[in-house]
Amino acid sequence: MDTLKAGLAGEECPNLAFPVILDVTQQEWSFNNLDGLFSANCLHIMPEAFNADFFRGAGEVLKTGGTLCVYGPFKYRGNFTSDSNAGFDLWLKDRDPLSGIRDFEKINQLATDNGFKLIEDRLMPANNQCLIWHKEKPGKKR
Repeated sequence: MDTLKAGLAGEECPNLAFPVILDVTQQEWSFNNLDGLFSANCLHIMPEAFNADFFRGAGEVLKTGGTLCVYGPFKYRGNFTSDSNAGFDLWLKDRDPLSGIRDFEKINQLATDNGFKLIEDRLMPANNQCLIWHKEKPGKKR
């Protein structure tokens, strides 16, 4: 987090907030009415049950018309996109059995359930994806 903040400190981005540490399980997040929200390499690290908290919270704090962008590795129809991602998944589960690469279909359903529509699934370097959703309607309330 400190490296990211230091990198942004010299940039003039008046419409970009500094990154924050977020406990997705909190009843209320410390911000709201956002135009966009970006998360990188989080869904596979947190316990799978917390993925629902992430999307519920994102649905609450993003404005209708806002953008949710999630970067990281995903499986499709239960299949890894590469042998290296399969190995990474084993490594993740060895260090924490509650972590692991998530299924795109389950993640997209959580997003849909909270008012989002997928607009892009972009292939990124190192066998990652950038999933981009548009907020179409209010999300679920906690």
